[in-house]
Amino acid sequence: MSVPDYMQCAEDHQTLLVVVQPVGVVSEDNFFRIYKRISSVSQVSVRDSQRVLCIRYRHHYPPENNEWGDFQTHRKVVGLVTVTDCRSARDWPQTLEKFHMQKELYGSTLYDSRLFVFGLQGGVAEQPRTDVAFYPSYDDCQAVEKRVEDFIESLFIVLESKRLDRATDKSGDKIPLLCVPFEKKDFVGLDTDSRHYKKRCQGRTRKHVGDLCLQAGMLQDALVHYHVAVELLRSVNDFLWLGAALEGLCSASVIYHYPGGTGGQSGARRFLGNSPADAANRHRPGAQEVLIDPGALTTNGINADTSAEIGRAKNCLSPEDIVDRYKEAISCYSKYKNAGVIELEACVKAVRILAIQKRSMEASEFLQNAVYINLRQLSEEEKIQRYSILSELYELIGFRRKSAFFKRVAAMQCVAPSIAEPGWRACYKLLLETLPGYSLSLDPKDFNKGTHRGWAAVQMRLLHELVYASRRMGNPALSVRHLSFLLQTMLDFLSDQEKKDVTQSLESYTSKCPGTMEVITLPDGLTLLPVPFTKLPIVRRVQLLNLPTSLRPQKMKSLLGQSVSAKSPFIYSPITAHSRGEERSKKIDFQWVQGDVCEVQLMVYNPMPFELRVENMGLLTSGVEFESLPAALSLPAESGLYPVTLVGVPQTTGTITVNGYHTTVFGVFSDCLLDNLPGLKTSGSSVEVIPALPRLQISTSLPRSAHSLQPSSGDEISTNVSVQLYNGETQQLIIKLENIGMEPLEKLEVTSKMLTTKEKLYGDFLSWKLEEARAQLPLQPGEVATITVSIRAKLDFSCQENVLQDLSDDGISVSGFALCSPFRQVVRPRADGKPASAPEGGRPGDTSQAKTLEAVLSFKYSGGPGHAEGYYRSLALGLHVEVEPSVFFSRVSTLPATSTRQCHLLLDVFNCAEHELTVRARSSEELTLHPGECQRMAIQVDKFDFESFPESPGEKGQFANSKQLEEERQAARSLEINGKLGIRWGLPSLKRTGEASVEGLLSQPVLEQLQLAPLQWDVLVDGQPCDREAAACRVGDPVRLEVRLTNRSARSVGPFALSVVPFQDHRNGVHSYDLHGAVSFVGSSTFYLDTVQPSGQSACLGALLFLHTGDFSLHIRSQADGKSKELPRSWLCLPGVRVRALEAQA
Repeated sequence: MSVPDYMQCAEDHQTLLVVVQPVGVVSEDNFFRIYKRISSVSQVSVRDSQRVLCIRYRHHYPPENNEWGDFQTHRKVVGLVTVTDCRSARDWPQTLEKFHMQKELYGSTLYDSRLFVFGLQGGVAEQPRTDVAFYPSYDDCQAVEKRVEDFIESLFIVLESKRLDRATDKSGDKIPLLCVPFEKKDFVGLDTDSRHYKKRCQGRTRKHVGDLCLQAGMLQDALVHYHVAVELLRSVNDFLWLGAALEGLCSASVIYHYPGGTGGQSGARRFLGNSPADAANRHRPGAQEVLIDPGALTTNGINADTSAEIGRAKNCLSPEDIVDRYKEAISCYSKYKNAGVIELEACVKAVRILAIQKRSMEASEFLQNAVYINLRQLSEEEKIQRYSILSELYELIGFRRKSAFFKRVAAMQCVAPSIAEPGWRACYKLLLETLPGYSLSLDPKDFNKGTHRGWAAVQMRLLHELVYASRRMGNPALSVRHLSFLLQTMLDFLSDQEKKDVTQSLESYTSKCPGTMEVITLPDGLTLLPVPFTKLPIVRRVQLLNLPTSLRPQKMKSLLGQSVSAKSPFIYSPITAHSRGEERSKKIDFQWVQGDVCEVQLMVYNPMPFELRVENMGLLTSGVEFESLPAALSLPAESGLYPVTLVGVPQTTGTITVNGYHTTVFGVFSDCLLDNLPGLKTSGSSVEVIPALPRLQISTSLPRSAHSLQPSSGDEISTNVSVQLYNGETQQLIIKLENIGMEPLEKLEVTSKMLTTKEKLYGDFLSWKLEEARAQLPLQPGEVATITVSIRAKLDFSCQENVLQDLSDDGISVSGFALCSPFRQVVRPRADGKPASAPEGGRPGDTSQAKTLEAVLSFKYSGGPGHAEGYYRSLALGLHVEVEPSVFFSRVSTLPATSTRQCHLLLDVFNCAEHELTVRARSSEELTLHPGECQRMAIQVDKFDFESFPESPGEKGQFANSKQLEEERQAARSLEINGKLGIRWGLPSLKRTGEASVEGLLSQPVLEQLQLAPLQWDVLVDGQPCDREAAACRVGDPVRLEVRLTNRSARSVGPFALSVVPFQDHRNGVHSYDLHGAVSFVGSSTFYLDTVQPSGQSACLGALLFLHTGDFSLHIRSQADGKSKELPRSWLCLPGVRVRALEAQA
C-alpha cells in the first residue's frame, strides 16, 4: 500500500468502505449531486437489532490499497455504486459492460454492487433488476436514498455471514494464514505444522474476526477478539499483525469513549447502540485487560449470563491506555519498511485522539514521528497533501507556528521547479492560511495595538512571498496592497536599504496599477482591507487653527450673555451643561466661517532615510460640505517634526469634524483617520461653522510700520502704520476699506483705544466722522469706503527741570523776571556749542527726545447671513506716532494791564526743533526763534469770568474728593484759556504748522491773576472812564472823581472805606508823594461805600484840584473793615488813575 489516507481516524475501523464512481461520460456537477445524496446515508440501523452499520464513501480509491483488506477490513472495498448517463437503449449494453469491468477492479473483495442509470426510459428500464436502478433524470430521483439503504442491508447480510463463518470455524489446525501482500513470498517453504505457525494463524484470524465484529456493530465482541489476538500474536512475535490488533483494540476503545468521533464535524458519528447510562461510565481510569473465554461467545455475540461479567471485566482501554497501545502499535509497524503508510495513518489517528484529550506535547511527538516516516517517491501533489495535513494536525493540537511552517512548505511545493504549470493561486491561498500561525493579520488596525507580536523577519519574508505570488497570478492590485501593507506595518524593522528597495518596487507596481482605498475581495470570499500610509509621514499632532484675528467672528452680546443658549428658555440647566461638557471634549471653542479658507496644522515626521514626496495631501471631514484644497510637500530625510498646514473652504454651516487626511505616497492613495493614529496629540477635531460674513481689506495713506503693536488685551493688529509729527501738529489719515468678500457690508462701527498712558495727552488724539462712510452702506463686494481720521498730537508743552537748569547756566533768571513791563529777551547759543536742550544721560524728561504715542483703531463690521445670526468681525489698525518736540514754555507769569479787565500773560518760548520756528497768538505779533533759542512772549488777554463757565462733570459727583474736583476745574479753565489764546507755531522750511497749548502750565496763582474779580470797580474822572488813557484837566478847575462798585458775587460785601493817594512817577523808579502844594481835595480824601447786595451796585463821589501842571497818578486803596477783611486781595484791586493837568485857559 503506497497511498496514505490522511483523513482516516480511529472510528473508521468500524465502517464499511463503499466506492462511488462514474461510468462513462458523466458531468462533474451531476455526479457530485448524486454522490452527496448517496453519502448522506452514512449510518443504517439493522433490522431486528440494536446494531448500527457505519458506511465510509470514497469516489476514488487506489486498487493496491484494497489488497490490504485482510490486514484491516475497513480498508477493503465491500461495496461499489456506479453512476452513469444512458440516453438510448442502444447504449445500454456498452454501459452494462463498463459496469462489469468496473466491478472487476474490486471483484475479490466486493460484497455487492449497484448501478444507477439516469436518462434511460422504456423497455430496458422496465425490466426488474436488483443491481440496477433506472431514473428519468438527476432531478427526478427521489428513491436514491432508499435504494442505498437497501444496498447497505445487502452488504450487512454478506458481512454477517462472513463473521459467522470466521467466528464458528472449528477446523482446528486447518486455519488459513492471512497475509499482507509483501509477506506472501516470505512464507514460502515454512513448516505449517509447527506450533508457532498455528498460533500465528490463530492470532491473525482472531484479529480478523475482531475487525468483522467491529464493522458489524458488535463492540464488546470485537474487544474480546482483539485481546485474544494481542496475546496470541505477542507470543509468536508477529509484530506487524500485533500492531494491527493493538490498533483495532484502540479503535474499539475510542469508539466506546468518544461516540462523537475524533475526526471533527465531517467525521463525527454517533454510536446508537449505547445508552446514556453507558456513556456516563466510559471515562474511568485504570481499566484493565481481562480476557473472556472464547467459549462464552456464540454466533449472536456474548451469552446473556456472561454480560454482567463483561461489564465488570472492563475490556475497554482507558483513555491513557489507548495512547500507550498506539505507541506500541506504531513501534511494531516501524519494524517493517513496507508498512510505512500503515504507520503514518496510525500516527494521524493517535494525534486526533490526543487532540481531544488536550495532550498537545504527546501529540507533537506522534506528528514528529510521522514527518520522518519514509514513504516511496511521492508526487508533487502527494507532497502538498502530506504537508497540508501535517499543518492541519499541528493546528488541531494548538501548534500554530508549526502548522504555519508546514502550510508554507506546502505552498512552496505548489510552485516547485519540477511542476510544469506552477499553481500560483494555490500557493497564494496556502500562504494566506499561514498568516495566523505567524501572528500576522492583514488588518492594519491590529498593528496599532501595543507591542509587535511575532517574528518580524519571518513575517516580512512571508509578505514578500505574498507579493511575488500575487504578481505571478497576474493581479497587480493585490501586489500593491500586500507591498503597501509590508511597508506600513514592518517599517520599524526594515533596514535603510530594505526601505529603498521596497519603495522602488512599490513605485514600479503603482506606475501600472495605483494603490487605492477600495476593499479587495478574493474569490474565496476573503477581503483585504485598505492600507493607509499613516507612517508616511508620521503625524504626531493635529491642531485646528483659528482664523486670523481680522477674520475671527465674534458674537454680539445678548441681554443674558453669550453663554445662554437661545434655544432654551432657561438661563441655566444642569442637564444642558453636562452635555455641553462632554461635547467640549472634542469640540473647539472658536468658529470657522462659511466660505472662508480654514487651516489645520499637522506636525509630521519623515522616518525614511531619503526625501519623501507627499502628493495630494488634504483633509477628510464630515458634517459640513467641505472643499479641501490639496497640497504637495517634500520632507527631507529623517526630518524631525515638520509643520504642515492643510487648508479648505467649508461650503455650508453646521458642525464640521476633521476625521483625518488623505495622501498619495509612492503612488498609493491613503485615507488616514485620526482614530487610527497611535500617539497622536490633538486639542479637538470638531468646530462650528457659522454663516458667511463680509471681509474687509484696509489700506491707508500712511506707510506701513515695521513696529508691531502689542495690545495688553492680546489682540492681534492686522495692519500697522506710522507717522512722525511735531508736538501740536495735526495730520489727516485717509483709510480705505475694501469689501473683498462675497457678502455685502451692512454695519460699520469705529472705535479707538490708546495704548500709551505714560504721556499726558491733551484733547482728542484721534477724531473722525462716519457719516460719509455710512452713506455708502450696504457696501457691495468689490466696493471701497473711505474714512478720514484726524491725528492730533498735543502733549505737554511745559519745560522740564534740566532745560531750566541749562537756561539758568546761560545767565537768565527763570525764577523771577522783572515784572515792570513786557519785553523780549534772547538766549544765545553757548560758547561750548552745547545746545540748551542737550540731554544728559537720556533722561525721560529730555525735551529733545521724541515721544511715542500708540493707538488702535478698531473697525467692527457685519453683513450677510452672519449678521442675521448676530456675528460680526473686527479689523484693527495700529497707529504708531513719533512726536518730535516743537516748542515749550519755560515760564508763565502775568502782568497787570491798564484795565482791571485785562492783563498781560508772559510766556518764555523755547524752540526745541532743529529748524527755524515762528510762534504767534491771536492778539500778538509773530516771533521767530532759531533752533535752541528762547524768547519771551507777552499776550494781552481779557480776564476770564470763571463763574460763567458751564458746570463741570466733576461737580455732578464724578470725583470722590475735593482735590480731584479742584484739579478738574483747573483743567477746564486752562482749556478755555488756551482756546482764547490761539497760540500756533510754524516751521517755514518744512511747511508744517501746529498749535501750542498752555494746558498744564497754568498754576493756581496764574489762574487767579487771569480771573475776572467778582467785585467790579470803575473809576470815572469827570464822568469818563480812565483805565486806558490819562484824563486831561485844567489847573484850578475842580475834577469830579466817581468810584462805582458792582457786586457780581453771590454774597453781600461792604462797607468799604476808599482812600485816594496822589503821587507823581518820575519814570526812574522814584515816586513823589509830597504833593501838598500841588493837589488839594475838595472835601475828604476818603470815600465811603455802604454794603452792596449780590448783583447790586453802589457809588461814591468826590473832587480835587490840581494847582500845578504835570502828570499825576491817583492810587485808590480799599480799607476793609469787619467782613470785608475776609475777601481776597484780588477782589479789592482798583484801577490806577492818571491825570494830566494843563495850563488854565486865559
